[in-house]
Amino acid sequence: MESAEEPGLGKTKTGRLWTYVRDDRPAGDATPPAVWFAYSPDRKGEHPRRHLQHFKGILQADGYAGFDRLYNDQDPEHPIKEAACWAHVRRKFYDIHVATDSPIGNEALSRIGELYGIEAEIRGQSPELRQQIRRTRAGPKLTELHQWFIATVKKLSKKSDLAGAIHYALARWKALTRYRDDGRVEIDNNAAERALRAVALGRKNYLFAGADCGGERAAAIYSLIGSAKLNGIDPESYLRYVLTHIAEHPINRIDDFLPWNLSPRLQPVHQAAA
Repeated sequence: MESAEEPGLGKTKTGRLWTYVRDDRPAGDATPPAVWFAYSPDRKGEHPRRHLQHFKGILQADGYAGFDRLYNDQDPEHPIKEAACWAHVRRKFYDIHVATDSPIGNEALSRIGELYGIEAEIRGQSPELRQQIRRTRAGPKLTELHQWFIATVKKLSKKSDLAGAIHYALARWKALTRYRDDGRVEIDNNAAERALRAVALGRKNYLFAGADCGGERAAAIYSLIGSAKLNGIDPESYLRYVLTHIAEHPINRIDDFLPWNLSPRLQPVHQAAA
């Protein structure tokens, strides 16, 4: 997203939107899903550290270096464990496959695909069952893949794209295998990637946020629209209902307008329109 840096002088700067998604439905959890977008004028790691200063648990994200200082298994106050994303690993090999049709790249894609095949079978099951099946079936495949990565990278030029893709995976191996031992964790962070599609589409359509305050307003709107979608609500119907009713609604009951609280009322509208 871009925002005006000095209005009237024709200069712009690129702002950032951070995306945080809660969606535990694949692990059989009934907690309503939600997405929160946060705007910042730059991409410094201090922003996610501030956003997550009170968070405890497992954070699944891409390999952005700014997240590194977040992870601290030993902090008794706010322990955050890293779960890495297999979709980012797969994407590197997929790009190589498209460009060169490399047999090694194809083999990596096939092995990673087997891991995803297991996930498709257990989606929506309880964390306990997911953990059991992953340890039994995905565990040996992960061990074999790790050994294959180590043996294969020794045969490659250190400067090759394939070597880079393998080293990317090996450097994050502990975090990449965390999902195997915790049924609450997904194999990737595609939930956040899907939430960002609306941002990418919007950027193409209107490009500018106008200013930092415009970026903050955009983040708030994206959060509402994204959460409405996650809860099966048509965003236009959701916003129309809120804008129509909010003026006469008690301010101390504003939570009534959160998407998951309106989902029972608005989902039939969305389904009928579909």
